[in-house]
Amino acid sequence: MKNNSIKILLLLILCFSLELFAQSVGSYYNPKDDQYRLLGLKRAKEIYDSADAEFKRQETLFNKQLISTRELETARMSFIDAEVNYYQALLALLFEQQYVSVQKAMKYQDANGRIHVKLTLANSSGGGGEFKKLINIDDELFRSLQPDVVNDVYVSLLNDDNAIISLPYEAKLEQIFYGKQVTIDFLLLQDLDAITVNIIYGSGTMRAPKIFLQKDVTEDKVVFQSDQFSQEVDLGSSATYRMTLELFSGLNDTYQLEVLNLPRQITHYFVDPQTQARLSQFKFTESSQTRNAGLQVFLPDRPTDQVKIEDPITFFIIAIPYDRLDLFKKSEDKIWTEKELQNKKIGYLKMELIPRGLGEILVKAPQLYFSILSSESINVPITVVNEGSRRLDNVEFKVDLPLNWIRETTPNIISSLSIREEKIVNFSFTPPEDIQPGKYEIRIRTTSLSDNQMVKAEDKTITIEIKPEVNLFGTLLLVLFIVGLVAGIVIFGIKLMKK
Repeated sequence: MKNNSIKILLLLILCFSLELFAQSVGSYYNPKDDQYRLLGLKRAKEIYDSADAEFKRQETLFNKQLISTRELETARMSFIDAEVNYYQALLALLFEQQYVSVQKAMKYQDANGRIHVKLTLANSSGGGGEFKKLINIDDELFRSLQPDVVNDVYVSLLNDDNAIISLPYEAKLEQIFYGKQVTIDFLLLQDLDAITVNIIYGSGTMRAPKIFLQKDVTEDKVVFQSDQFSQEVDLGSSATYRMTLELFSGLNDTYQLEVLNLPRQITHYFVDPQTQARLSQFKFTESSQTRNAGLQVFLPDRPTDQVKIEDPITFFIIAIPYDRLDLFKKSEDKIWTEKELQNKKIGYLKMELIPRGLGEILVKAPQLYFSILSSESINVPITVVNEGSRRLDNVEFKVDLPLNWIRETTPNIISSLSIREEKIVNFSFTPPEDIQPGKYEIRIRTTSLSDNQMVKAEDKTITIEIKPEVNLFGTLLLVLFIVGLVAGIVIFGIKLMKK
């Protein structure tokens, strides 16, 4: 048992020594081979060919019983080692030479107004044919390794925050052959001029070049984008439609903005969102092919035949090339259709405006100050007028009365009040019997609903002065006393004159 253990140990030492000897014989490592992989591959190929020839020679000698089994095994191990080194150098070079490049990234707008990017990729792997000739690789082996094919290419589009902004989120290409181009169509979820193309391929190689998107200049027009294509605007007020203009043209760089199909009662002009300066024309430059603008509209105070409450108004904003202005100036009263604008091949943006009205209560009172006796009542007529641009519903009056006062309102509620319509409401106020003389204030608050929105009028304050009651019997006695006194003085004076 002990002898067997010694024999196994000696055999392991012998195998390890043979392996070290094979490596020392079959490998001629040069540190620069990792730096210059093509020359390293050529060196490995020569060592492989030499080891192959030596193994075949040793095999022939062994068959003739001229060498021992140990010598044949040494030659075989040297050949295997050279073969492994050769394949490693070959695979390292093939993977290093793989390269997927971005040939083109074209930004365009589809028929539905959505922004797309046509991304063209190419297999630009270099050196395949060159190192095949340089090292004289067997054609069958070279084809099996597929040096002219990049497999499993994953592509996605990112913004500056490295978030995917495209649909599909990630596209996969099974293979890209050397010298061939492949085009992928992405839908942009975020409209940008510069994006990062994230590419992963081969054995995990990753590239993420940031590129500036090209524009499809064959369209020769300005493309609009706006999140505010439909707005509700109260009559008598204004609104601003903000938009982005992007140039897709290789012929024209100066465009004029115009509005089509907007009623004349609605005035408008274009403004620069930053400076608020009025705009009429845009000139794009090579460095600035995206501009921002705003259309400001002003609605009339009252509805008209063309501007009706809650009746949507559809209009178009267009960008006309400077050399085609006459085509639209001659047709100012024409109602354009979307199909006609598409046939003109100009950039346009379809917008919508919904006029909304809002009632406004005006309360008028001819007199707000009264003077009465405590035993009297007063009647105060108030005129209620709808000064707004929408019908008023449920006009209601709330009265803040002094303690124990009594009031009557006729009518108590006005069910509806049309535009410019007015109605008179009568208020009757009666003070309590034990009221003290003085001044008392009564506040009238008027509220209503207009399109389910609360509308309030200016409060009216009525001042009532209560005068003290007069004692008629005492006053009569006083008057009679004064009259008698005056009469006595007169009679006494006449008697003195006769004496």
